[in-house]
This record gives sequence, structure tokens and C-alpha cells, in this order.
Amino acid sequence: MKPAAVLMDMDGTLVDTEPYWMATEYAIAERFGATWTEEQAMGLVGNALIESARLVKEGMGLPHEPEEIVEMLLDGVVERVEREVPWRPGARELLTDLFEQGVPCALVTMSYARFVGPILEHLPEGTFKVIVTGDQVRNGKPHPEPYLTAAAALGVAAEDTVAVEDSNTGARSAEAAGCTVLVVENHVPVAPGERRVFRDTLEGMTYADLAALDAGA
Repeated sequence: MKPAAVLMDMDGTLVDTEPYWMATEYAIAERFGATWTEEQAMGLVGNALIESARLVKEGMGLPHEPEEIVEMLLDGVVERVEREVPWRPGARELLTDLFEQGVPCALVTMSYARFVGPILEHLPEGTFKVIVTGDQVRNGKPHPEPYLTAAAALGVAAEDTVAVEDSNTGARSAEAAGCTVLVVENHVPVAPGERRVFRDTLEGMTYADLAALDAGA
């Protein structure tokens, strides 16, 4: 059975922006004379942005509200992505194939709209029929709401879609929504799961490969 739609994570999946987030976190720590570790940075991967901000506040002992920290994080990462978009191997090629095949795609990211914009400028208009960002949902990943929202907006059942993810948090979200989850690990290891299929890279992958995944191959 071919997937009715493909739902794509962004950070770490389509673009390798996790180093941008981490560099920004370290810059914030330096700015306020706080400490920050690689373990703490890795613990934020895949989180809803507001949750990451809460962890930054707690971990660095900052007096700022989480909403203020979100804006600090976005300021740093947007500045970096406007200079260069670090595409993951095979990501743009897969998106091009899906677009040419007429497969509906949704972007499902916990980043906020103002960070997504500069990245979408590098893709053909209409690449994503639906965009779900972290500032549009009440419950971020690992809650299923982001993926359920995307599937509903496309008019398909989540069970009939393939989600592409790189983190445990994202995989849990997509799995809980009922998606088949293609996991391409990046900065953090991802645990096995009932609806998860693992591949080493998106490079060379096409819609036909995703259809095979959906069929249980």
C-alpha cells in the first residue's frame, strides 16, 4: 500500500541544524556566565521549543522566562541559517521526487515559523502542502498532536502516512499518531519501536522506497 502522504521532520532530518541550536545554547551560556554541557545540549534534541527553553532556564539558572529564552534561541539559529542551510544528504532530492510524483507532503517541526521561513525559501513553492510548527500546536512532540494535525490538514489518516524522523522524541510523536516511522538517526540514537523502520541515510531514497516501507518491507 502506497502512503497517502509523507510527513517530514525538519531539524536533524531535512537540515542538520542541531549544531546551530547547540552553538546558540553555548553562546547564551557564555553571555550570562552560565555553564552548559554536551549532555544537556543533546537532551534538547527533538523537544518542543518551549520545553527546551525551560530546560535551558533550569540548566543555566537564568532569570528569564521560557518565552524570552525561546526568542534568544531563535535569534541565534535564524542568523546562522540565513547564512547557510545545511541540508542532510538526500533530503532535497527526496522532496523533489515526492513533489514530482504528486505526493502530498507536510512539514512537522517543533521549530517556530520564523525559523522555518528562511529554509522554505530554498524549496520550490508547494513542496509542502501543510506546515505544522511548534508555535501552532498546544502539545509538542513527543505528543501525537503535531502529526495528527498534519495528517488531518492533508485530509488523510495518520495510519496511511510515512513520517520521517531522526530523534526519539519525534519518533514517539509520529508512532503515537499511528504513522509508519522512517528513522534516519543523526545526532542521537533512536530506540527500536513497533512502527519504526531504520535506514542509514535518505540519500538515493525515492517515493518507491517509502511505499515499500509502508508495505512492511
